[in-house]
Amino acid sequence: MSKKVVDVNDLPYADGDFYSFEQLLSDAERERLQQVRDFLAKEVKPIAVDYWNRAEFPMDLIPKIAELDVMSPVRRQGYSNLFAGLMHAEFTRADTSIATFMGVHDGLFTGSIEALASEEQKAAWLPDIYAMKKIGAFGLTEPLGGSDVAGGTRTTARREGDKWILNGAKRWIGNATFSDWVVIYARDEADNQVKAFLVDTSSEGYSASKIENKIALRSVQNADITLENVVVPDEFKLANGNSFRDTNKVLKVTRLAVAWQAVGQQLATFDVARRYAVERIQFGRPLASFQLVQDQLVQILGNAVASMSMMVRLSQLEDQGEAKDEQSALAKAYTTARMRESVALGRSLLGGNGIVTDYEMAKIFSDAEAIYSYEGTYEINTLVTARAITGISAIV
Repeated sequence: MSKKVVDVNDLPYADGDFYSFEQLLSDAERERLQQVRDFLAKEVKPIAVDYWNRAEFPMDLIPKIAELDVMSPVRRQGYSNLFAGLMHAEFTRADTSIATFMGVHDGLFTGSIEALASEEQKAAWLPDIYAMKKIGAFGLTEPLGGSDVAGGTRTTARREGDKWILNGAKRWIGNATFSDWVVIYARDEADNQVKAFLVDTSSEGYSASKIENKIALRSVQNADITLENVVVPDEFKLANGNSFRDTNKVLKVTRLAVAWQAVGQQLATFDVARRYAVERIQFGRPLASFQLVQDQLVQILGNAVASMSMMVRLSQLEDQGEAKDEQSALAKAYTTARMRESVALGRSLLGGNGIVTDYEMAKIFSDAEAIYSYEGTYEINTLVTARAITGISAIV
């Protein structure tokens, strides 16, 4: 006998927040989070797969996001880190490419200015950045420097009077094909320290070429950057970006954002897998009526809840100024590992339909691979955590 088909719109736990973590937010933060959800449902979700398939970025979204006014929610707007994390998860849940655009512009780029610029520099630059009149990128990773970029930065900076001359190359730089500015991290030839510079992308000697043939984050315009005797005025050297320790101040915070992306990715997986299981009929019954399918759905939900639990506590520690680098590293490693399990389960649950983007799961599955690798690979973050609990470094 066939089971009664459930209307997906009547399903409980529509927000996937199985343990009601959002109740920890203030009333104003919950209202703001719903505004963000409504915006994403209207403006982002309907176009995300199409732009992903075409490997194009929806440029007309930028002024709409600017109008939503979500830039720098903690430092500028006074919201909690928990709110900021849940909001970033919601962006990822709607589309990982748009979330990554925001992570680059609002997190890595703006975070570099907020953390490393002088007060005078911030006053001059941040208004246009917050208003998204100037879009930024973050130039750290290099063609021959990924996990070892802390000690292996090859891009150089040489001071000549009141200016700096930059030479080198960067790779995997999100937003770089259309950004107005990019923060470039380069090794000072004089003292061998990594320093930060705000570079105008219209500068002579600067070029950015789009990286093609990606299987993840296809809407994100990652680029190879080449710097050939690019002149940067001394006032565009970030005043407080004078060593890689300073760079780590930015990465510690953005690593939390990527871990929240892993939460959002799992919630997206849950959304698509549950809807499919309820609506798809096999053997005269909804897929959701089979025990093995229910087990898969609960595993996906359990991974998401476990990841969210870790991130809620870490966000609270960040609000208290007590979060540590190794805690961010563990969060990034753990949540992305659970994410990888979840998206594999979701893809399997959809069967053959899980390998075409028509059903969205293939896009979610592919995008997860990028999250797993950037902002420190799973392996590097594991070693950072292990160093903290053993006192012994296994990183060569």
